[in-house]
Amino acid sequence: MAGDDGADFDAFYTAAVRRVVLYLYAVSGDRAEAQDVAQEAFARAWQHWARVARYDDPEAWVRMVAARLLINRWRGLRRWVAARSRMGPPDEVTGSPSPDRVAVVNALQRLPKPQRQVITLHYLLDMPVRDIAGDLGVPEGTVKVRLSRARTALARLLDDNDQEISDVTSRA
Repeated sequence: MAGDDGADFDAFYTAAVRRVVLYLYAVSGDRAEAQDVAQEAFARAWQHWARVARYDDPEAWVRMVAARLLINRWRGLRRWVAARSRMGPPDEVTGSPSPDRVAVVNALQRLPKPQRQVITLHYLLDMPVRDIAGDLGVPEGTVKVRLSRARTALARLLDDNDQEISDVTSRA
């Protein structure tokens, strides 16, 4: 690749990092984890920049690597939780996130992975259907169907959550 690879990567990183972190945050619900995973994915892109820079969409490669890293972290977390549950409850309890954040993250996590992918790419990264289809290697019609189903499911899930909150507060 001609030119200064460092400058090319820096420009790529500057243009893409916010979008990648936002995507990971939507998927994971944890900003710190999203930032950590994004940095690791970008570090891997830097290590293979001569090859990655030639891809049609290097950002899509970074998102794919980041998603795989996130899955691996979740697997590790699942093992940790299983081990921790055998040890009993923690000694201290920390503050919790807002009910709205919990509801949205919970609703997103309950969506099937293909729906969660398209809804986060479309609404959080403002990607058009055509680009999402290209990134995921599926027809545009498939993306549209997944978006429609995801919106319907999220509306139902979030409405159910609002009803649960209303039921609890009306009893208080």
